[in-house]
Amino acid sequence: MESDIRLEPSIEEWQEQRGRLNETVMAMAGLEIKRFFSLDGQTYRPGALDAKTKEFLGLVASLVLRCDDCILYHTIRCKEEGATTEEFREACTVGLVVGGSIVIPHLRRAAARWEELSKKPRDPPGNA
Repeated sequence: MESDIRLEPSIEEWQEQRGRLNETVMAMAGLEIKRFFSLDGQTYRPGALDAKTKEFLGLVASLVLRCDDCILYHTIRCKEEGATTEEFREACTVGLVVGGSIVIPHLRRAAARWEELSKKPRDPPGNA
């Protein structure tokens, strides 16, 4: 089923705003904030678990915590890491089962964003 819902802002607008806000935070950041941002980035690098699996873990945690910004970020990253719709669907199912029915509104938005991302032509690996 194709969605005709227009989510605000667009993914591109959201990514640009997120980048600008990260720059603002980093301009005022002390050592602790900088270390946390660094730790966050390092955590999602491939290790014993590959990056795609780590992004699925981030997605599930974000669904359970009901953080729409985090859900969108991890949805984008799952797509960039080559996740299939079936894999995304299963990860969302885990988030729903763990988080319960309160996750449903966030699941709706995640599904709509996945659909939006799935319509875009994919960048070649390394350009994500």
